[in-house]
Amino acid sequence: MSFKDFQFHPTIDAGITACGYTTPTPIQKEAIPPILAGRDILGLAQTGTGKTAAFVLPLLERLLTGPRKKVRALIVAPTRELAEQIHENIGKMSQQTDLHSVVIYGGVGKGKQINTLRAGVEIVVACPGRLLDLLNEKALTLSTVEVLVLDEADHMFDKGFLPDIRRIIRLLPKNRQSLVFSATMPGEIRHLAEEILKNPVTVQINHTLPAPLISHGLFQVATEQKTSLLKNIINERQMTSTLVFTRTKHKAKSLALQLERSGFNAASIQGNLSQQKRQQALDGFRDGTYGILVATDIAARGIDVTGISHVINYDMPDTAETYTHRTGRTGRASRSGEALTFAGHEDSKMIALIERNLGKKMTRETTPVLAPQAEEERREERRETLPRQAPRAKKTGAAGQGKSRRDKACAFDFGTRKTYQR
Repeated sequence: MSFKDFQFHPTIDAGITACGYTTPTPIQKEAIPPILAGRDILGLAQTGTGKTAAFVLPLLERLLTGPRKKVRALIVAPTRELAEQIHENIGKMSQQTDLHSVVIYGGVGKGKQINTLRAGVEIVVACPGRLLDLLNEKALTLSTVEVLVLDEADHMFDKGFLPDIRRIIRLLPKNRQSLVFSATMPGEIRHLAEEILKNPVTVQINHTLPAPLISHGLFQVATEQKTSLLKNIINERQMTSTLVFTRTKHKAKSLALQLERSGFNAASIQGNLSQQKRQQALDGFRDGTYGILVATDIAARGIDVTGISHVINYDMPDTAETYTHRTGRTGRASRSGEALTFAGHEDSKMIALIERNLGKKMTRETTPVLAPQAEEERREERRETLPRQAPRAKKTGAAGQGKSRRDKACAFDFGTRKTYQR
């Protein structure tokens, strides 16, 4: 099958050719026809399967007819990176049409976004928080929306966006087409889909199965030796483009800095970074400036980089489905990839779940003899693993001077009938 079989408008065919698409992926093959027919869709597919094009192409076909400079399609994404990625893909696929989109997210000024909306667009790609801000400011209306797309719906739930999503849905016309795409399907997302989808077509493309061309290796390693192991295998193996997953934002930042100090071209992408620095890190990873990108699960949504050779689970994922989603960023486009996981004895249950999902055992890798950990790295590990303590009251000098005003209140001596300072 080829994209010609969908019989898209010639201007959209030109965008498909410009993107280098020839043969539809399974989710594109299954989802595009019912979307073109106006049906609601529940799409379940792992990352890297081409689901963005699966909803963008039929969306563009629909919008070619009808009014211009009105918001007719709303695409909601959980992260700035994913929203930007969708917006860029729309630009490539629609370059021969007269359709326009705007991307809306926080962390940057509102002025440019509002000006673009006022100029007139047909497609809005947005993160929930900034979208609600602009709706409250009457910078746009959703009364003309014909199609709603919720992408990466499972991470809408992870980030606590479901109340915002429900507020947004209440502002949409009831008579619309709705498309929900997700890599995993927790119960909360299934309930949301049942609420907003009408007689949907379910498209499920092995959404719990890892890509077949990925090899899976497991290192048994103590927590305090993970950083030394990471440096060792990066030096020993041909890692041209490596994505490293950590559990927390602090660890992502500190690990990238430790790698950088050791001479590796590394950067981090995590929630505490400004949008500009996040984009710089992502662009540098794409163009090869950084060979290593350290990320948290939520920040990594929207990382669409071909040619990632290795995914390393520095910290064990919380679920087997998260493992699938992480490792699916390698082994794309019929290329082979390697996923390596660092695990301690406490991770045995999760390893069993992952291997059950894989349908096979991970390859047990031989952990090399590691050099003693540097003192600075030990401090970082301790800082990461020890619980944070409440700050102590600040001392300002001699005893009593750090006390509050109430502690320094006047006292009355009943013997002398005089008042004095404590």
